[in-house]
Amino acid sequence: MKVFNIPVEATLEVIGGKWKVVILCHLDKGEKRTSELKRLMPGITQKMLTQQLRELEEDGVVKRSIYEQLPPKVVYSLTEYGWSLKPILDTMCAWGEQHMEMVEGPEIEISK
Repeated sequence: MKVFNIPVEATLEVIGGKWKVVILCHLDKGEKRTSELKRLMPGITQKMLTQQLRELEEDGVVKRSIYEQLPPKVVYSLTEYGWSLKPILDTMCAWGEQHMEMVEGPEIEISK
């Protein structure tokens, strides 16, 4: 059993890293196939996407569904436990929007 010093460590154990929150935000809008996620995240490698999805699945926040058809269809979705992260994801998105505005600043048109 893993021991955490403070609760945020437990949270970061599940959603930490560059891509996990991004994956969760896309799945928040509905189930996605691997190829859809890859298209939505052009900066991620296929290997990293697969690894992150597997870890999220192991942690119980993402469900992998396989549809027996030809070719087989695999889709990912949030589990009920995964949906419990929605308030955290919404707060992170709202903070990110404010941060982007602060960093990018107001667009000022300079006329000569």
